[in-house]
Amino acid sequence: MLTEERRAGIVKIVDEKRSVYVQDLMTLFDASESTIRRDLTDLDHKGLLTKVHGGAIALENPITTLDVSVIERANLNKDGKEKIAKYAASLIVSDDIIFIDAGTTTGMMIDYIAGSNAASATYVTNGLIHGRRLAALGCTVYMPSGQVKDKTEAIIGADTCEYLSKMNFTKCFIGSNGVSVPQGLTTPDKHEALVKDMAIKHSKNKYILADHSKFDTISAVSFAAFESVKIIADNQISSSYKKFDNIIIAE
Repeated sequence: MLTEERRAGIVKIVDEKRSVYVQDLMTLFDASESTIRRDLTDLDHKGLLTKVHGGAIALENPITTLDVSVIERANLNKDGKEKIAKYAASLIVSDDIIFIDAGTTTGMMIDYIAGSNAASATYVTNGLIHGRRLAALGCTVYMPSGQVKDKTEAIIGADTCEYLSKMNFTKCFIGSNGVSVPQGLTTPDKHEALVKDMAIKHSKNKYILADHSKFDTISAVSFAAFESVKIIADNQISSSYKKFDNIIIAE
């Protein structure tokens, strides 16, 4: 098992069980004590869990400025992300002008665009890989200029925002690192936050794609108010969030 896959698995277990012991992780992943302790130290530094004596515990309303790479995020809560992505893709019709944000869940949407009416829509994306994959499907796709951010495979910066400011999207699909009622939608990087904010402002219908692990998590920069967008989530979110009219559960 690759290091990134093991660490993604550890985060998922801690999120679900809220606490875990080193010995249990050693058994689950058939790894040595030193390997698991290194994993926990790394994940603690990245703000994904809290390392404690003998194991780790889940974060409670963390505020983080740390980004996690696309490779590490790809396997986190994969089942929930796929349900969210499938539902989001089903909202696209042939005459839409769509913005798709960089990110792992938004990227999964492309699997469900292939062979559907959504393939006839027009796309704008700041996701490097997203653009290539959409073009390979034969979609009409445009990408803004700007700075390439390696960790999230996103195009960001003033040029990106200027490009988006001239667009009028029927729908946008945006990723978020954090979702909470008081702080709204949040992300660690102010430059990515500006791109997300610009896309939302220039979209008629605004969708946030967020699995349950993003809820009650707070990153450094807010880019939208909680109730200003529709949030597509998986069924594992807290019942306290399901009461909001702007929450859509992807089954």
